[in-house]
Amino acid sequence: MKHQTISTEMDGDPRLPTAAPELTVVLPAYNEAENIPVIVDKIGEALGGVAHEIIVVDDDSPDGTAEVTRSVARTRPHVRCIRRVGRRGLSGACLEGMMAANAPVVVVMDADMQHDETRLPVMLGQIADGADLVIGSRYVEGKKAGGGFHKKSRAKGSELATSLANMITGRYTTDPMSGFFMMRRDVADMVAGTVSREGFKILFDIVSRYGSELDIREVPFEFRERVAGESKLGFLVTVQFLGLLVSRFTGGLIPAQFLLFALVGSSGLLVHLAALYLANSALGIGFVLSQILATYMAMTTNFAFNNEVTFGHRKLTGKRFWAGLLTFYAVCSIGAIGNVAFSERMFEFGAPVWIAGLSGALMSALFNFAVTKLVTWRDA
Repeated sequence: MKHQTISTEMDGDPRLPTAAPELTVVLPAYNEAENIPVIVDKIGEALGGVAHEIIVVDDDSPDGTAEVTRSVARTRPHVRCIRRVGRRGLSGACLEGMMAANAPVVVVMDADMQHDETRLPVMLGQIADGADLVIGSRYVEGKKAGGGFHKKSRAKGSELATSLANMITGRYTTDPMSGFFMMRRDVADMVAGTVSREGFKILFDIVSRYGSELDIREVPFEFRERVAGESKLGFLVTVQFLGLLVSRFTGGLIPAQFLLFALVGSSGLLVHLAALYLANSALGIGFVLSQILATYMAMTTNFAFNNEVTFGHRKLTGKRFWAGLLTFYAVCSIGAIGNVAFSERMFEFGAPVWIAGLSGALMSALFNFAVTKLVTWRDA
């Protein structure tokens, strides 16, 4: 690839880049203030004379990641910061970074230095050789990823998740769960409109949808230990991934977001029964009032869980949390009325009791999901 000189009125200013970038490095970040200056320098050393830009996509980190990135950018004009306010999620951050790229090739990697930046020239060489997507794999050539995890349980969990993902994508890559991958910009444009913005495993989504259409290659790398900060992997990330996995098993017929919403709703049944027992049996409150209290207790926990899991990338906080809770109460109350009316009509048409009841519950779940997405978590 040839460098293209940028013509400006300030061509003599040494602070300005003299060539268009050949590669855009996207660093999704949350609480990575300590790592940004270090990783920027390491990427520069690894790429040598390759013209590149670095886009840090910050999910409004409370540790000042955006401010640190802007400070770095004052002396390194190839560094940019996208600060996302009111929305979160690794997949969404990766997509926004890729769509802001100026280079014909884009790579996504972590800002915590667990991904080996010295492999970037090798990956770029594969792209130049005709690859559409190059994956930094922790498992190619029979390797394991355990070295980069502080806890053995996380290493085992990562291997299990990879095994499950490989049931769908195994013929295309050994590491569909990798967060280290490079692709041509036109490929990024192609996948941007279809892959999920929720969750943390965007590569799995890309490969499961487009694996048969892309020339995919792998480059081995050693997964290193995090230098600073804390890992973002946890229970919520695991639940989101499982939802995406089931969605891909169904060929996308059932959206991952609806699966998460339904799972949260199922947990609400347990909350309802526990609250009903506590109010009626333990506290001696009348059944009708206990039922009402239990219903709103279940709605409240459902809203809180959905705010963290299903719509975590559009998480409501502060006053918006309480306003969202009220709209959630309203929508779910309407859904409950619809549930009763629909199941009653099904029963009148001769459906067995369990089919009538299940149909009403499904209709109510679909209604609640669709309306709360538009009203409670609008733009999610």
